[in-house]
Amino acid sequence: MKNLFAILMLCSFAVFAEPIDINRADAETIAKELTGIGPKKAEAILQYRKEHGDFKTPKDLENVPGIGAKTVQQNEKNIVFGDSASAEKPAKPEKPEEPKKAK
Repeated sequence: MKNLFAILMLCSFAVFAEPIDINRADAETIAKELTGIGPKKAEAILQYRKEHGDFKTPKDLENVPGIGAKTVQQNEKNIVFGDSASAEKPAKPEKPEEPKKAK
C-alpha cells in the first residue's frame, strides 16, 4: 500500500509539471520538470544549446545525444521556446503621426 501511494504521488507531480523555456532553463530545472530527463541529459541539453544556439522546435532536441523522439514526444507540451518565438515575431510598427490640421 505504501508503494502504491508513493507511485501515485510521483505521478501527480508529472501531471502538474510547468512548461519551461528550454532555451533559458538551467540543468536543474530541466531535469526536475521534464519526464525522462535526468541530470546528465539536462547537462547534455545545455552543452548542445551552448555549442549550437537556441532550440527552435521540439524536434531539435533529438539532436542532443541521449534524447530520442519518444522523450521529446512525452515532453512536447511542457517545452516552450520563449525567446526564439518572440525573436521571430515582427516588431510592432510605431503609430504613425496624425497629420496636423491647417489653420
